[in-house]
Amino acid sequence: MLNMNARQMEKMMKQMGIHSETIDATEVIIRTPSKELVIANPEVTKINMGGQETFQIVGEVTESKKEKFTEEDVETVMEQTGVGKAEAEKALEEEGDLAAAIIKLKK
Repeated sequence: MLNMNARQMEKMMKQMGIHSETIDATEVIIRTPSKELVIANPEVTKINMGGQETFQIVGEVTESKKEKFTEEDVETVMEQTGVGKAEAEKALEEEGDLAAAIIKLKK
């Protein structure tokens, strides 16, 4: 392994057309269709190589299941149909859509 200081490494990277920059981030959130990854106290480095930007993120990762519907969606269904919270949530899960859940419960 090479024994270089940070300044030598930066100079060598610039010669190869690689530029890096530290991003002052407080939190990074990655959302997928089914979950969220929250990275607290991240160290984020943006690397530009050949016009393509990549990000390196190091930090404390927590994972949570992504809620399909918001509390506001549940409240809307409850208000529009007069049902309780549990029934509104069940209809939203079964129908997969706010309008469809309301229509189903109004029948």
